[in-house]
Amino acid sequence: MRLRSPAPLLALAAVTAVWGLTFVQVQDALVVYPLFAFLAVRFAISTAVLAPFAWRPLREMPRAGLVAGVGVGSILAAGYALQTAGLERTTVASTGFITGLYVVFTPLLVLALFGTAVPRSLWAGIALAVVGLLLLSGVPGGSAVGNALVLASALAQAVQIASMERFAPRYDPRALTFLQMATSFVGFTVIALALGDLEVPRGGTVWGALVVTGVFAGALGYLVATWVQARTTAARAALVFTLEAPFAALFGVLLAGEVLGWAGYLGCLVMLCGLVLAEPAAAATLRRLAPRASR
Repeated sequence: MRLRSPAPLLALAAVTAVWGLTFVQVQDALVVYPLFAFLAVRFAISTAVLAPFAWRPLREMPRAGLVAGVGVGSILAAGYALQTAGLERTTVASTGFITGLYVVFTPLLVLALFGTAVPRSLWAGIALAVVGLLLLSGVPGGSAVGNALVLASALAQAVQIASMERFAPRYDPRALTFLQMATSFVGFTVIALALGDLEVPRGGTVWGALVVTGVFAGALGYLVATWVQARTTAARAALVFTLEAPFAALFGVLLAGEVLGWAGYLGCLVMLCGLVLAEPAAAATLRRLAPRASR
């Protein structure tokens, strides 16, 4: 399934840009606010934002859709939890690279589970994405346990993306997204309460990060992602999702004063080439933009 119009592709790229922006904000917020409490409040905001729009389609959703939404939401929450647990035990660079390996796991999963064929051009784009991630993040280091946890997180994310290929075309995106956010909210609230970390957020830094992640990265971001995944394959969606890494690096340079060497910039370029190679809609958009830029 190819995207004939560039609109879904651009929408998904915009979502990854927002996700990349939140890396800097969340990093600052977690210095002063507990992690699982942050995730609980973040998904509580996402759930509250979606509730007025999801209520009617949720009432009309069949039982199978409710089960699917809760199941995919549980996988989404597991991915976040595993990634966080791994990040505490390994390096940021390793976390960035290993997490991005869902771009490889996803097409393998959909091929094994659903028999969805992956064209050669997409495999080439995936290979370039992995090379770009390696250049951007560096060779994985850190602890073996931490890296294993992050690898499990990447597998969970791949399962979530692959599952959405099956469920997103069947059910209303508002209801499906709401169920994912609500399930994650419940899961992280239980964890935060068990750890004794749940407390009222304080300060502009924490609330700013919560609003951006809860409203834009969470509610709107996953709603757009669900809408797009109803119109394309999981493997193509996973490839676009990898743009989160270069966006995170870019915002780190612009907002946090981080330094991105030549390998990092080359990695971003290689990942973009992989996307253009694998996704005809991206190439068509660039061809339309090129004449305008030359005027």
